[in-house]
Amino acid sequence: MSAEEGNIDDYTQDGTVDLKGKPVRRSKRGGWRACSFVVVYEVFERMAFHGISSNLVMYLTDKLHHGTVKSANNVTNWGGTIWVTPILGAGLAEAHLGRYWTFVIASFFYLMGMIVLTLSVSLAGLKPPPCKDINSQDCMKASTLQLGAFFAALYTLAVGTGGTKPNILTIAADQFDDFEPKEKAHKLSFFNWWMFSIFFGTLLGNTTLVYIQDDVGWALGYGLPTLGLAISIVIFLAGTPFYRHKKPTGSPFTRMAKVIVATIRKWNVPLPTDPRELYELDLEAYAQKGKYKIGSTQNLRFFNKAAVKTGSTNPWMLCSVTQVEETKQMLAMIPILVAMFVPSTMVAQINTLFVKQGTTLDRAIGSSFKTPPASLTGFVTLSMLVCVVLYDRYFVRITRRWTKNPRGITLLQRMGIGLVIHIIIMVIASFTERYRLSVAKDHGIVEKGQQVPLTIFILLPQFVLMGTADAFLEVAKIEFFYDQAPESMKSLGTSYSMTTLGVGNFLSSFLLSTISDKTKRHGRKGWILNNLNVSHLDYYYAFFAILNVLNFVFFLVVAKFYVYKTEVSDSMEVLTEELKVMRLRASAQEATIVG
Repeated sequence: MSAEEGNIDDYTQDGTVDLKGKPVRRSKRGGWRACSFVVVYEVFERMAFHGISSNLVMYLTDKLHHGTVKSANNVTNWGGTIWVTPILGAGLAEAHLGRYWTFVIASFFYLMGMIVLTLSVSLAGLKPPPCKDINSQDCMKASTLQLGAFFAALYTLAVGTGGTKPNILTIAADQFDDFEPKEKAHKLSFFNWWMFSIFFGTLLGNTTLVYIQDDVGWALGYGLPTLGLAISIVIFLAGTPFYRHKKPTGSPFTRMAKVIVATIRKWNVPLPTDPRELYELDLEAYAQKGKYKIGSTQNLRFFNKAAVKTGSTNPWMLCSVTQVEETKQMLAMIPILVAMFVPSTMVAQINTLFVKQGTTLDRAIGSSFKTPPASLTGFVTLSMLVCVVLYDRYFVRITRRWTKNPRGITLLQRMGIGLVIHIIIMVIASFTERYRLSVAKDHGIVEKGQQVPLTIFILLPQFVLMGTADAFLEVAKIEFFYDQAPESMKSLGTSYSMTTLGVGNFLSSFLLSTISDKTKRHGRKGWILNNLNVSHLDYYYAFFAILNVLNFVFFLVVAKFYVYKTEVSDSMEVLTEELKVMRLRASAQEATIVG
């Protein structure tokens, strides 16, 4: 092979370029070297994010003197915004700025929000004076200025995460060329390291930072994650010379809208019997841009009308088969997305009511150490980490023997198991809370709202099981929406999984406010009050258990009708065979040259 041919082979084939738009070589950019910067960023960013989110409800109640319902709703409303804005960030990246610049600009807002948030918990003028009895009505409420500074910082941070969260994963995935089998194999391996970085950063935020906030001070507890985020951004920027980039392909929303509008406008146009009669671009047109050509399918067949030739070349009247199939793939996932709203509402309870329950229990370990209630969320992460390892090493190997599926079971089956575990969690949480209330009643501390003489670790099963559910549901959800999204809409696909968390948080706020209000009518005390010892969280959790059962039935229905996108190339076995073929070809070429 000549040197010139070797240089050509070194260029990526997936359309990636440098920041100046020039083609890049595999040996110079991308791969594990580039991804190392992104993985380190993710560790620090997750630590910063969870250092704020996991203990936010405690700051709102203890320092800003909000009630239980108001505090929980403020947390979930903010969390909803955090997880909904990524769909806008993904659209902006795909349509105009590209993933890299969207991420960099959003990082500035993220960091500014963290800095102002740290100042708001540190400066005396930006927070109300301390109050010994946080349940007392005499505690001075935060002023408009203090609340404005605090929530402005939180929502500035949310704007920042809207641009960073959907793009950081796709930036990392762009460092591997799917047209090169060896790099594609490395890409699958990369996702394991990506999940590990998430686990590690989350664990640090849920344990170390939460302890500092509760036992040392909020200024340091927020200052450290702010510093960590600043360091992570610097690390990410340091890797810029090694990154590969994909050019913006245009707004995915516009491309999808064109297909929908063209379909509606050609409502009465008959479909040809031969799909080859549908409009499609030449294969070279896709190859030059490093894009994938998708063949016509019978799934959601009605939308194929958008590709029927009628003489008009207007893009709102005629779309290519590939564009139609991309739209169909994104629309087909919407019922699954809807089925994820309820379990995401359960996840929202971890940092709100689960943590508030912990404040009513005995947190002492020994004579001097007290467990921060929010630190129990660390067991969610630990449980998830252990379960993911066990799942990959044992569960997949065992089930693969019967199913012949490289993943062991399908992604939807894995999600279904997670949904069943969510039902079990809420049943256990309801019985645990009923037991806690009975002990409070037996000791005559219901009305006084005093600490219940039970260890905080009676809550451990619901935290540990939540991690187990995440190992099945959340991991599979991320992989499902990324894997099933078309190549040109990966950022949007990634934002789907985040959107479920956003809607789940908003749904949690709605349910908490509605049920709290409805159950206090006609002179009743209500299910959720500031004093949890006179509340009925057991009823609330039982309601969630029923809601999860109904949602599981809905999931079974939509999963039955879902048609997977072709994913044969994702099989590690196929990749191994491709690598063997490549080695044989290389050996044959060498033998020819020597001869």
